[in-house]
Amino acid sequence: MIIHGLNKLTLLDYPEHMACLVFTGGCNFRCPFCQNTDLVLAPASQPVIPEEEIFSFLKKRKGVLEGLVITGGEPTLNADLFDFIAKVKDEGYLVKLDTNGTAPDVIKRLLGARLLDYIAMDIKSSPEKYAATAGIKDTPELLEKIRESVGIIMDSGIDYEFRTTVVKELHTKEDLIGAGGMIKGARAYYLQSFRDYDELVGAKAGTYHAPDPELLKSVCEALKGDIDKVEIRGI
Repeated sequence: MIIHGLNKLTLLDYPEHMACLVFTGGCNFRCPFCQNTDLVLAPASQPVIPEEEIFSFLKKRKGVLEGLVITGGEPTLNADLFDFIAKVKDEGYLVKLDTNGTAPDVIKRLLGARLLDYIAMDIKSSPEKYAATAGIKDTPELLEKIRESVGIIMDSGIDYEFRTTVVKELHTKEDLIGAGGMIKGARAYYLQSFRDYDELVGAKAGTYHAPDPELLKSVCEALKGDIDKVEIRGI
């Protein structure tokens, strides 16, 4: 599998576990506020870390690290994802997958083979503003795939979370409540505060800003009862 980055230790990306983080390239979304500009727009320009180097690292860190997180870009676009995760599992590691949910068939196959221990899926916005927030053309198939992935994940029996990166200029309270409505009955939903960066996929630095904390708190209150846990990250 083509891997463009390795974070050798993360205490934040896999809840309650010490893990490492690998980055894949390419994405079928163009979220204008995304910070992984080069991975999304020009993955071929980025250095590649050979699989052999990744597995050599994993062998050396056994007993210290517990899991591996696969993020991107969008990992499910990678044809070698299944085989890569299978080899990681053979080394005895837990695996967490970050995904935008546009490939429900891939998610279903990975779950069917018991290759995933945790899934984090992004919920971009309400159904009405989903495509615009993701920076792509609106199609009927988009929301069908998103809803299918939500159902698969919620029925999977493994640990999971849904999350929305909240941008002041892109999300209203109604948008976030609408996003929460797409995952009614879920275990966990996190509202992540946007943080600016030098280069974004679809905008210059300073274009977007973090949301008002009071807005996030009001959304959490509004979604109580519909979702088991609704919390704020990044504030």
